[in-house]
Amino acid sequence: MLELRNIDKYYNLGTINEMCLFKNFNLKVEKGEFIAVIGSNGSGKTSMLNMICGSVQPDAGSIYINGKDITKVKEYKRYETIGRVYQDPSMGTCPSMTILENMSLADNKGKSFNLRFGTNRKRINAYKELLSQLNLGLEDKLHVKVGSLSGGQRQALALLMSTMTPLDFLILDEHTAALDPKTADINMMLTQRFVREKGLTAIMVTHNLRYAVEYGDRLIMMHQGKAIMDLKGEEKQKVGIDHILDKFNEISIEVGNDL
Repeated sequence: MLELRNIDKYYNLGTINEMCLFKNFNLKVEKGEFIAVIGSNGSGKTSMLNMICGSVQPDAGSIYINGKDITKVKEYKRYETIGRVYQDPSMGTCPSMTILENMSLADNKGKSFNLRFGTNRKRINAYKELLSQLNLGLEDKLHVKVGSLSGGQRQALALLMSTMTPLDFLILDEHTAALDPKTADINMMLTQRFVREKGLTAIMVTHNLRYAVEYGDRLIMMHQGKAIMDLKGEEKQKVGIDHILDKFNEISIEVGNDL
């Protein structure tokens, strides 16, 4: 379980541009939930993810994972049990290395380094089997450098790599935004499958209202550092895009923002 308790976050503190993004913000994520987060620009979506992952520190409040206070835990330590897929496909992989080398790195996440080969040849068949699940033909391209793949192939690979080791949470940071519609749909279907099959707890920030409605079992709309909509269970199943869009347009008119 993940909890954000009484979170405050200011930007440009002490300057004329000071802005309070979060004030006494609280969020509880139950084990196994798949949450879609939407909201206006500057609503706090990505800042919330960054605080969970440790790249941004709250000015007040605490963050707990499975009852343990991780507020002061370093970012690299949190990634031992958190997987993250970014909007930019190049951020989740190393373009100058082959698919095999990238998967070997992901396979060794959290393990100690010592004097041994970086690539475990005994795992090649296992890597091919994992890649075949993507239905992109990557299992036949193990020795191809990742930088030569398409954006969609790289994002699917990044998603696969992020889930190769045991995780507490999967963080999806607008991970389909840079893809064309067909490729984005493929990556969303893969996302749903990995989350369900591996029993992951996932938080997905997206600008795609259809994905927010169709995928996951909980939907949160953020606005000015607050969760102004939080739907789960039957409520989430019944909500339609039109209702979400009407609410979004309502808050957008107030601040002159867009999706």
